[in-house]
Amino acid sequence: MRVSEKNFVKRLKRQDEAALEYVIDTYMPLIKTIVYKILHPLGKVDLVEECVSDVFLSVWQNTMQFKGDAIEFKKWIGMIAKYKAIDQYRVLERRQAREQVLDGTANLTSGNLIQDQVLQREERNELLFELSKLEPVDRDIFTMKYFLEMANGEIADALFISKAAVDNRLYRGKRKLAYSLTKSLEERWT
Repeated sequence: MRVSEKNFVKRLKRQDEAALEYVIDTYMPLIKTIVYKILHPLGKVDLVEECVSDVFLSVWQNTMQFKGDAIEFKKWIGMIAKYKAIDQYRVLERRQAREQVLDGTANLTSGNLIQDQVLQREERNELLFELSKLEPVDRDIFTMKYFLEMANGEIADALFISKAAVDNRLYRGKRKLAYSLTKSLEERWT
């Protein structure tokens, strides 16, 4: 029996290598896009390829944890790719920072620069906290739009919703975030 969209999940759970080949052939463009958008600022092409391989290895090793159909699988593998790429980004970022410190090339920052960095970190953490209050679908849309820099059409395809729904959710989500952030700033200063 040939591997198809209808049977690849069952066959993958049975550790059928033909099903893995089907997954790689079908989802490689999506996975490469997600990983590339996260890792391309580091400028290391080999890192992208390594991360893509890690994604498929993780899918192979964790298939039994997956519950759902082909549509759910696309979301699942996309999230694995996103988190693997983010982890890889953090590891390399830390390694580069350590190397700079060891080489003595790290900049000694002035008090104002450190203060600015602390404020930026606080603002980022506050934004992430407010994002966590959104519905899961809205959180995914914001992550894809502003962290993965995906176009609204790509987001719609990945989540199997219309582009208009993505546009509306972004608009409403921005309004909610603006209101929440303004309210928290007012509370902080009063």
